Amino acid sequence: IYGVYLSQYNMSVIPQGVKPNHPQGFYDYKGVLNVRSDLSNGSSSPSEIILEAQKVGLDFLVFTDLNQFTANRFPSSYFSELLVLHENEFRFLDSRILSLSSEKSLSFSDSTGANLGLTDLLSQKNIEMKNDLLILSHPFNPELTWVGDFPTGIDGIEVVNARSVGQKAWLWSKLNVFWSFLTYPFNQRLAFLRLFLEPRDEVSYFDSISSNRRVFMFGGADASARAVPFADLLMKFPSYEASFSIVSNHILLESELTGNFQKDRQKIFSAFKQGQFYVSLDLLGNPKGFLSYLESKNGEKKLMGSRTKLASGMRLITKLSVVPEAFFEIVVLKNGQNESLTNKTEMNYEIKEAGVYRVIVRVSPLFPIPDGKKWITWI
Repeated sequence: IYGVYLSQYNMSVIPQGVKPNHPQGFYDYKGVLNVRSDLSNGSSSPSEIILEAQKVGLDFLVFTDLNQFTANRFPSSYFSELLVLHENEFRFLDSRILSLSSEKSLSFSDSTGANLGLTDLLSQKNIEMKNDLLILSHPFNPELTWVGDFPTGIDGIEVVNARSVGQKAWLWSKLNVFWSFLTYPFNQRLAFLRLFLEPRDEVSYFDSISSNRRVFMFGGADASARAVPFADLLMKFPSYEASFSIVSNHILLESELTGNFQKDRQKIFSAFKQGQFYVSLDLLGNPKGFLSYLESKNGEKKLMGSRTKLASGMRLITKLSVVPEAFFEIVVLKNGQNESLTNKTEMNYEIKEAGVYRVIVRVSPLFPIPDGKKWITWI
C-alpha cells in the first residue's frame, strides 16, 4: 500500500499541464555536461546514450569521456534535434578537468602529455583562452578533492555533481540511502531527491574565488550508469535517462539554434564561456522561462555572467515563469551573503554597491512520510 502511495506522489513544483516556454526576448536551451560512454568508463555506447537523452528532451548533450588520447571515434553532430558534442575529461593531479572547445577539441598523446598541456593551459589568463573552456569537476568529491590554489585558466567549477551528491549522502547516512534504494522502484524522482544535500562546500569555495576573479557555476551529471559493481553485467544503475533528469545547465541565447551544427556549437560554447546560463535541479521540475538580468537606468539589459561598472539606477531583475506549487523564495546574494529575498515570482532589486551578485531560487516541497518538508535550492 505504501509503495502504491509513493508511486502516485508528485515531487515536481511545476503545476501540471504547464508547458515550459522561452523567457521573453531570449531562448532557453537545456543540456547535460559530464557524460561518459563505453569509449572510456561508461556502460553504454554513444548511440544508446543519445537515445536516452532524446527521451528526456535535452537540447544538447556533452560527452566527456575520460582520458581519450586517440581521435574520437564518435562524431560531434546533430542527431535529430539533439546537438551532441564529444569533448574531454582528463585526470589532472588527483582531480578531473572537463575540457570543451569552440572548434577542435583538445587532444593529447598520453596522460603525461595531458598533465603537461593542462598545466600550461591552467596557468593562462582566462581572457587569453578564447577557444577553450576548462571546468574543475567535483572539487569536493570524497575520493577526488581538489588541493591547492585555484588556477587562473579555469573558467568554472561543478557546484552540483550528481555522483558526488550520492557519495556524500552515503557518508552522511547509510540508512537514508538504503531507504531511498527501497523507494526507487516506486518513485525514482523521489528516491534521488530525498538524497540531495546542499553543496555548501562547493558554493562557499565558489564565493571565495569569485570575489577575486570571474568564474562560473556548472552542473554535471557525471553519468556512466556504473553506480553498482559490474554494472554492464548486472544492471545499469542509475540509467542514463535517470541521470539526465537530475541536474542540467540552461543556456540563454538572443537568437535560436538553427540546426547548423558549427554555428550552434559556437553559440553553446560562447554562452558557457560568458556565463549566460544557470544550473537547475531538474528533479523539482523544468524551470525553463527563468530569467535574471541587470538593467541600467536607460533600459539597457546585461544578461547573467556580465561584468560592468557600477552606476546609479541599476536594478537586478529576476523572474520565474510560473508560481511553484510549494513554498518558494528568490534570494539575492552579494559576495556570498544574503541581501534580499521575495516570495513573489519577480524580484526587482536596486544595486547600490559594487560586488559579485548571485541569485538562487529555493523551494520547500512536501516529502511523503516520514520525511516532511525541507528547503532545497532549485535554481
